[in-house]
Amino acid sequence: MKPITLIQNLAVILLVALALLLVAARLPIPGNYKVFTVISGSMEPALKIGSMIVSAPAKDYQIGDIVTFGEISDTKVPATHRIHDIKIVDGALVYITKGDANKTPDGREVPQSEVFGKVLFSVPYLGYVLGFLRQPAGFILVIALPAALIIFGEGKKIFMELRRERKKTISEDGNQ
Repeated sequence: MKPITLIQNLAVILLVALALLLVAARLPIPGNYKVFTVISGSMEPALKIGSMIVSAPAKDYQIGDIVTFGEISDTKVPATHRIHDIKIVDGALVYITKGDANKTPDGREVPQSEVFGKVLFSVPYLGYVLGFLRQPAGFILVIALPAALIIFGEGKKIFMELRRERKKTISEDGNQ
């Protein structure tokens, strides 16, 4: 395989993987998994700023579990903190959360209904990539670059085939 073709193939594979990651972060995944990006240092060193985390609902939550909770809107992002304590208020579970890097628990108690899920795993710094891909320039890069590489590759094949056919026609005409 030629080095250029190998580089093109690797670039397309990388960009397709990034596109799939972007889609996975936007679409509901079976099992109600949700993908988030860590945007503060309140959970360091357990979760680094810029990490991508995957959360999923659990049957129950225990003290020590890292959970994602809150609202998602244009102005609000959910938080991801460790459960520091559990209380029952008016017959409902309420969690007292605390970031590992914070000295005191959060000021607001979290009702169970606001918990998206327990953090299953994190991938350091991949959240930065997701954040970029969610921007118009990143989205265009994921769509336009692979498309340009494919169009260029196919255009080159067509050009080479036309050139070969033209040479073949010229040589046939010259031999008659």
